[in-house]
Amino acid sequence: MTAPSTHPAPPFAGRVAFVAGGYGGIGEAIACALAARGTTVVVAGRDAGKGDELARSIVAAGGAADAVAFDARDVPSIHAAVGEAAKRHGRIDFLVNAAGTQQIEPLVDVTEEAFDRVLDVNLKAAMFLAQAVARVQIAGGHGGRHVHLLSVRAQLGMRDRGYSAYCSSKGGLVLLVKQHAVELARHGINVNGVAPTVVNTRMASDWSKDPEIWRRLIERIPLGRVAEVEDVTGPVLFFLGPETAFVTGQVLYVDGGITATQ
Repeated sequence: MTAPSTHPAPPFAGRVAFVAGGYGGIGEAIACALAARGTTVVVAGRDAGKGDELARSIVAAGGAADAVAFDARDVPSIHAAVGEAAKRHGRIDFLVNAAGTQQIEPLVDVTEEAFDRVLDVNLKAAMFLAQAVARVQIAGGHGGRHVHLLSVRAQLGMRDRGYSAYCSSKGGLVLLVKQHAVELARHGINVNGVAPTVVNTRMASDWSKDPEIWRRLIERIPLGRVAEVEDVTGPVLFFLGPETAFVTGQVLYVDGGITATQ
């Protein structure tokens, strides 16, 4: 019989989670799910008002939450927000990075400004959010978990739509997850990613506003629908929970079967 581990993964209750992009559709669902399980949630994003509003809502529902504002394109701002969260709560156990942006431009029309903005928010910010949180976790000596939100476009190009910047950023994030996983393993910090297909949030309007495009999208998904936020929240909680103490450097595609067929 194998002896039980002397270093079990931390439970949700009593932990502190820094949720970047925490008031967006997916981020909000994750923040609320963590709070419902006893985690103190720091809702982080550019809009201080939206972050405060969600934090108050979580507290009104019986959870523990507050908010910090940061600019994903400004590294000192990222470090300051993480530092403030650590100062308030004394630790950060979980980083959930749900920050992201998109600008659709055909390859021949891509502008440098747009390309830089998408990579700054989707990839560069992930790097420095992880760096800032890892410094807190290493100093605390308690280990931790990082989960980054990606996309099926991390491994699949997009036909007939201008996704050069977006695919580049999400593809790069796959390797960032792997590299951070191997560097942080000795500190007891697990790093993984969750990569959904289109999720039924406000951002899905780029697809749903055109019935023909929406029909073709659904036809490509073997399970016959897009993802709901709960479909994404579950895998994120899985990577943060005790069941995945021996899982790091992985990306889970939550895509209804798309990557199994393409």
